[in-house]
Amino acid sequence: MKNTLRFFAFLDLISIILLGKQFWGMITHIQETPDQLVSQVKVWLTLFLFVLLFVSAIGLLMVKKIGFIAYYIQFPFRLVVWIFSVGFITYLPELLNLSEAWFNILFRICFIAEFFRLYFTVRIHRRHF
Repeated sequence: MKNTLRFFAFLDLISIILLGKQFWGMITHIQETPDQLVSQVKVWLTLFLFVLLFVSAIGLLMVKKIGFIAYYIQFPFRLVVWIFSVGFITYLPELLNLSEAWFNILFRICFIAEFFRLYFTVRIHRRHF
């Protein structure tokens, strides 16, 4: 159980690292965000999720209830703004010069993996608390 939570926290740390450059770009150019509601919502959700990733990573590492709660809050928004726990695998087609079809396959795997993570998080939460 603790190893699984550490793994989930590690995945959140990877997400923080990969999202860091995008986060900084959004913060420094927040005034340049398009006026469309969808663009505004996506930017603010991404900023909110970036901060919440720290809470879930630390909370899961320390096996605290706040880590679980933070992940539960994140889950629906992760699906909306495409910040997946194993989202880093979508970089593989670019790194390995694979076709666009591989990105689509890996993207679907990320989506499914997020639901698996939710399932295991709920099971661990019920068992531990």
